[in-house]
Amino acid sequence: MSRDQRTICAVLGDGGWGTALAIHLHRLGHRVRWWGAFPDYLRVLDRTRVNRKFLPGIPIPKSIRITPDLSEAIHDAQCVILAIPSQHLRGITRTLRPFRRDLKSAILVSVAKGLERGSLLRMSQVIHDELGAVKVAALSGPSIAAEVARQQPASLVAAAHDASVATIVQRWCMGPTFRIYTSTDVAGVELGGALKNPMAIAAGVSDGLGFGANAKAALVTRGIVEMARLGVACGAREQTFWGLSGLGDLVTTCLSGRNHWLGEQLGKGRCLRQILASTPMVIEGVETSTAALTLARHHGVELPLIEQVHRILFRNQSPRNALQALMRRAEKSESS
Repeated sequence: MSRDQRTICAVLGDGGWGTALAIHLHRLGHRVRWWGAFPDYLRVLDRTRVNRKFLPGIPIPKSIRITPDLSEAIHDAQCVILAIPSQHLRGITRTLRPFRRDLKSAILVSVAKGLERGSLLRMSQVIHDELGAVKVAALSGPSIAAEVARQQPASLVAAAHDASVATIVQRWCMGPTFRIYTSTDVAGVELGGALKNPMAIAAGVSDGLGFGANAKAALVTRGIVEMARLGVACGAREQTFWGLSGLGDLVTTCLSGRNHWLGEQLGKGRCLRQILASTPMVIEGVETSTAALTLARHHGVELPLIEQVHRILFRNQSPRNALQALMRRAEKSESS
């Protein structure tokens, strides 16, 4: 890729996933500018070139421009990666309003996996709500940040209502160890990424209680059924949930990751407040469990697994009692 052909990419968000994507895009030859909301921490990143808080042990190339100036980060950028936790995305996109003219020719790529508290909007909907008619894509799938940063194989889905937008994102992001598929089912891809997080908490609870493969298999299988059921009610395509952004992401997060870790700690008897106070990471499944249940009630959809996760998180339900509640539900056909 010649210097003139390189895409200018702005990565907004200094967490683990933002770090991994900044490094990945740099490796592909793009010009990367990286912004975060905390200037003091950005100075540490610029000096040490390691994100010790969110992605330790991974060197950050010196040619990645780390800047606390948002206008500098997005100036003339063709690709703007929004690696912002879901509950903070609206605030960041609101600060982009004065720069809408700069963003007219850009594609905004959301990589957050959640539903906004209160509004219940998906991330692409939040972006449009704040910025109007900009080009937006969602990038989602089984993607542990440390593995991507270490160039271990991963496959994701780029989704946009306009197929040509998804294809452009695919071309920008695809590399030797990072395969991208495209989709026009934005709702399905975003809901898959969001709803798998409470399911991963359930899987972690199971592991924390010392249960085995039988329980994990049941959680994954019935979990994807719940996710697809709510997704279809919200206008998504059922087929999407059997793909990378649904089942693929669910399998990954039920085996490892921050949501699984939180569930495991709950299963071992720790309380939510104590667990959250022990980590700087945002654990999306906590808020998403509430948003998913509210959305499900609006559509008249049952989510028994997420219901029990929510009870453990917010209603002092013991993990063992949650299991009993699930196992004692009325007999049903598997297709229901």
